[in-house]
Amino acid sequence: MALHVPKAPGFAQMLKEGAKHYSGLEEAVYRNIQACKELAQTTRTAYGPNGMNKMVINHLEKLFVTNDAATILRELEVIEGYEKACKKALEILPDLVCSSAKNLRDVEEVASLLHTSVMSKQYGNEQFLAKLIAQACVSILPDSGHFNVDNIRVCKIVGTVLIKNAEELMNFSKGEENLMDLQVKAIADSGANVVVTGGKVADMALHYANKYNLMLVRLNSKWDLRRLCKTVGATALPRLTPPTLEEMGHCNSVYLSEVGDTQVVVFKHENEDGAISTILIRGSTDNLMDDIERAVDDGVNTFKVLTRDKRLLPGGGATEIELAKQITSYGETCPGLDQYAIKKFAEAFEAIPRALAENSGVKANEVISKLYAMHQEGNKNVGFDIEAEAAAVKDMLEAGVLDTYLGKFWGIKLATNAAVTVLRVDQIIMAKPAGGPKPPSGKKDWDEDQND
Repeated sequence: MALHVPKAPGFAQMLKEGAKHYSGLEEAVYRNIQACKELAQTTRTAYGPNGMNKMVINHLEKLFVTNDAATILRELEVIEGYEKACKKALEILPDLVCSSAKNLRDVEEVASLLHTSVMSKQYGNEQFLAKLIAQACVSILPDSGHFNVDNIRVCKIVGTVLIKNAEELMNFSKGEENLMDLQVKAIADSGANVVVTGGKVADMALHYANKYNLMLVRLNSKWDLRRLCKTVGATALPRLTPPTLEEMGHCNSVYLSEVGDTQVVVFKHENEDGAISTILIRGSTDNLMDDIERAVDDGVNTFKVLTRDKRLLPGGGATEIELAKQITSYGETCPGLDQYAIKKFAEAFEAIPRALAENSGVKANEVISKLYAMHQEGNKNVGFDIEAEAAAVKDMLEAGVLDTYLGKFWGIKLATNAAVTVLRVDQIIMAKPAGGPKPPSGKKDWDEDQND
């Protein structure tokens, strides 16, 4: 005979069986603070050109090998910061501006401004990649200045040749052949000379396309298909029907080219309204190309930020040390317990130059001391010299190591908001994991090489 044991009265009675509940300072607040500290430690060693890679396996069991903190945070799903000192930091920040972008249509100037963001992912290749990204961004920057990052596409091609055999032609009845003939002829008669499809193309369709001088292009990605439609001003049709003049797009030229041993179709279109650029990456492995794609993504987003605010701040930890110095001085003027929180907030800024130094194998305390000494003398632009073998510092403006103003502004603001949110949480409720069948464990006894 089964005996039902009722739950204890109170809050626990409202939760499903298996749910966990934490509350109060010890259980909830300290848990959140510890989680944030561990997260900060995880991403800290990935900072800068000499940062270490992290191996992250997400909830779908997909493996990422990257030093991109954004990718790590996105896959781990978290964030972190303080409040009164944040306001002071954002007041100080405009005084630390050392330069501004003059002409965002000058490829050489834009490339120099993208060096810092690209360098953190592809140290040693930043000159080449920054210029390539700059050319792509400048070429599609509209007169209005409203730049859309989605208009820059990255196409990755593995540097090996993969050959697939076409399916054998099925035996169609004569009626089906006539129907295909009529459909393709109707498209050709509408004035179209290029057909782009997201589905498979049968050999018979290819035969009639050749007969009526139609070029057929297949795009596997629906996102790419929509993007192409936007570029050429076309409307995607759900069925194989002849398009109207309003539904047809226009492109200056469509041609076949080769990159190494891989054939690519190029849509060349000179129209500002639908301006889109594609950066082609060719590498030996998927991991290498993924890392370059992240560097391109950082560069493109940096350009986007510059179109909104052209102000620049010194990099290499120069801005952070100056903020730490000034906020510490500000904290000493504040009465009561606030000054302790403000001083700790200021000390947190040391994490950036400290991480750069540690990841470069240099004594961090020595670097911090030299930076403070230079900044006390009024050298606001001096940061950590990452190329030196010892603990050295140099002028970041002269070295061209610059960060965007908006990037720093929102980084400080959002980190503070996240930290304040963590400190305000005094109760945690963890739901019981959902039931259902377990995911397949895979072919345990198979040789991994046989899965390729």
